[in-house]
Amino acid sequence: MTSPSPLRLGPVDAGEAFTLQLAAYVPEARAHGNLDLPPLLETLEQAKEALGDPACFAWGIRESGRLVASVRIVVDGAAGLVGRLVVAPDRQGHGLGSSLLLAAEAAMPSPVTVFRLFTGELSAGPLRMYSKLGYVETHRTPEKHYELVHFEKPRVRQDGPVR
Repeated sequence: MTSPSPLRLGPVDAGEAFTLQLAAYVPEARAHGNLDLPPLLETLEQAKEALGDPACFAWGIRESGRLVASVRIVVDGAAGLVGRLVVAPDRQGHGLGSSLLLAAEAAMPSPVTVFRLFTGELSAGPLRMYSKLGYVETHRTPEKHYELVHFEKPRVRQDGPVR
């Protein structure tokens, strides 16, 4: 089954994106023993502001009208900072996160030449997915009693990496 095409999200989608984010991050917070993850502390108003920020490109996948996956990429110079990649718990493991991230990368403005992201060291699924999609670990930083794993990936176009 092919995934539905990703759609741009904006402030009007903040409530759904916020609810999806909470549902997706609670298991990650439990795995890391840290309920103070930034995605869980973000307010609905902050989510609305983020989705309205011109530097933030937010994308989502809907199935039968329901938002089941979303991602934000903030443009910071030549870098696309990937964050809040979430998939509804009942839809995880079906390739939605991978297909959404790849589509969002491809849709970014041309000045973006590299993508950066991080996840917790105990996030087994995301760690596997990022490596599979060509992200390479660059370093780790301490966070409470675990580490954040930082990844980077050069932007690749049909004719090779963007320089």
